[in-house]
Amino acid sequence: MFRKTFLTTSTALALGLAAPGIATSQSDTGNPMVGGAAMFPDKTIVENAVNSADHQTLVAAVTAAGLAETLSGEGPFTVFAPTDAAFEMLQGGTVETLLMPENKDQLVEVLTCHVVAANAMSDAIMTMVDDDGGAHDVETLGGCTLEASYNMGTLMLTDERGRTASVTIADVRQSNGVIHVIDKVMLPAM
Repeated sequence: MFRKTFLTTSTALALGLAAPGIATSQSDTGNPMVGGAAMFPDKTIVENAVNSADHQTLVAAVTAAGLAETLSGEGPFTVFAPTDAAFEMLQGGTVETLLMPENKDQLVEVLTCHVVAANAMSDAIMTMVDDDGGAHDVETLGGCTLEASYNMGTLMLTDERGRTASVTIADVRQSNGVIHVIDKVMLPAM
């Protein structure tokens, strides 16, 4: 069984970061709270993500894939960050299999299908959707193409398998880009 607590602690230690802190429901950082934690616009994507109680599987996967240093770099990056609940919706055993060292290339491919080399705030993405007549192709660092759209003000992404994720928390500013929290894991074409 996948052990989030162990991976969370070891990930935080490996990254040299503090364990997740307790935060109030309101953030004074100008950013929305994510996973019960304040998100600081002067910290990197990795420094903030490790504190989100809702993103421990993602943090463990980023570490296992060797992408923590990259996502701590200058960027800019837009990360569509699936929650732990999104990973739990994958077929049983998928996360455990992806975290095996022999599957690192596949894990990197899945994770980089969530990353764009830009600082794309939700209003800019929605403008591109409008300019393209209701859907805009988003090229990711992993070579995947996600289709962005929106409905009733909610930004949505559809992966190459036709799976659609909704952005549940948009525009979480980081020192090296922006995070948009999503409710499904985006997968590359088979």
